[in-house]
Amino acid sequence: MENITKEDFLNGKVLLIDKPLDWSSFQAVNKLKWAIRKKFSLKKFKIGHAGTLDPLATGLLVICTGKFTKKITEFQGQEKEYTGVITLGSTTPSYDLETEINETFTTDHISPELIHKTTAQFIGDIEQAPPVFSALKKDGKRLYELAREGKTVDIPKRKVHVSAFEITNIDGLNVHFRIACSKGTYIRSMAHDFGKALDSGAHLTALRRTKIGDFNVDKAQDPLVFSEVLLKTDDRS
Repeated sequence: MENITKEDFLNGKVLLIDKPLDWSSFQAVNKLKWAIRKKFSLKKFKIGHAGTLDPLATGLLVICTGKFTKKITEFQGQEKEYTGVITLGSTTPSYDLETEINETFTTDHISPELIHKTTAQFIGDIEQAPPVFSALKKDGKRLYELAREGKTVDIPKRKVHVSAFEITNIDGLNVHFRIACSKGTYIRSMAHDFGKALDSGAHLTALRRTKIGDFNVDKAQDPLVFSEVLLKTDDRS
C-alpha cells in the first residue's frame, strides 16, 4: 500500500476484502471508510460494496471508492463462486445456522452416488424461492422482519443460472461443494432445495465467497489488517 494518496481513493479504487465471520458487509465497508477518512482527514467520499455477504458467510467483498462506485452495478452482475458445506438430514427456518433446527429426516437411503447424481438437477437455469429470512422487501418490510414476527409470506420463485455445482468432499452428513452462479442466487435456498431433492432435508452450515468475475479472494485482505496498514503508511497526498 505504498505511495497511496487521497486522490487515489477519490478518483476511484477497487479494494478486495476478505470478510470475517460474524461481520456484516456494512461493518466491513464502515471499517474501511473510517480508516480512509481518518488517514486523509476526509469529511465525505463515496464508498460501497458490490454484493452483500451474510454475517455467517466469509470471503470476497469487492469494495469501490470515489468515481469507481459507478462500477458497482457492473461488478454485481458478474458470476460469483462459492465454497461451503451443506449438512443433510435436518432443516432450519432460515436454511442456515441463523436459526435452530426445526425438523429432522432419515438419511439411510443417501449414498455418495445419489448425492453426486442429484447435483445435475441444479445446473443450468433453475427456479428458486429466496429464503424467508432474507433482506428482500415485501410491502415495504424486510422478509426477515416478517419471518421473525411469525407471518407467513408468499415468495415467488425466480430464475437464476448455475454454471457449476461440484461436490468436493463428503464427510458423513456434511457435503462440501463449489458453486458458480449468477447474480441473485441464494446458496441457502440451493442447500434447502438440494435436501428436498434428496428426500432428506438439508441446511447450509458454512459458506465462503471465493470469486466475483475475475476478482479472487486469494488477493483479498482482512479489513482490520487493511485499516492498520493504511494508517501506518506515509501520507504522500
